[in-house]
Amino acid sequence: MNELEHKAVSNEFVTDKEQLINELMNENGDGVLYLVFTYVKNRTIAEDLTQEIFIKCYEKLEQFNYQASIKTWLYRIASNHCKDYLRSWHYRKLILNEKILDYIPSKSKDVDAEVISKNEEKSLTNAVMELPLKYREVVVLHYYEELPLAEISKITLVNVNTIKTRLKRAKEILKEHMIEEV
Repeated sequence: MNELEHKAVSNEFVTDKEQLINELMNENGDGVLYLVFTYVKNRTIAEDLTQEIFIKCYEKLEQFNYQASIKTWLYRIASNHCKDYLRSWHYRKLILNEKILDYIPSKSKDVDAEVISKNEEKSLTNAVMELPLKYREVVVLHYYEELPLAEISKITLVNVNTIKTRLKRAKEILKEHMIEEV
């Protein structure tokens, strides 16, 4: 049990709630932000959602039931919050607006540089971001956050064998994508 979890278990829980949330943000803020970004693919929105997630954690801290690590609990809240956002009317409206903007011609004078720049963005990270959500989620949690499969199962509420299958399929898709790039 790490120091953060120990504080959550101790009697200092209520009096040190702010300190605990600050430590949670310091230790896991970048990881949560990256996880959120993999869902929404927009840095600004990811930052806003990450703030909302930590506010939600602060409000729900008393409900933490110690059945998993506090990091697993935090990532589960983040995952669920992102899924709710992706189902929201606001998100669907935003995507529609972006699709409309894709049809407006570029006002850039250096179109060649813009095309080259777009081609260079096709890296492994972008390939991961293009994966369907169910694959992208497990790839990020396993390879970027280095979480064990059992913990990913608790976060996503998906069977460990299904997680293994999704990881295998994601690797196959990424391999195909990288071969096409060459």
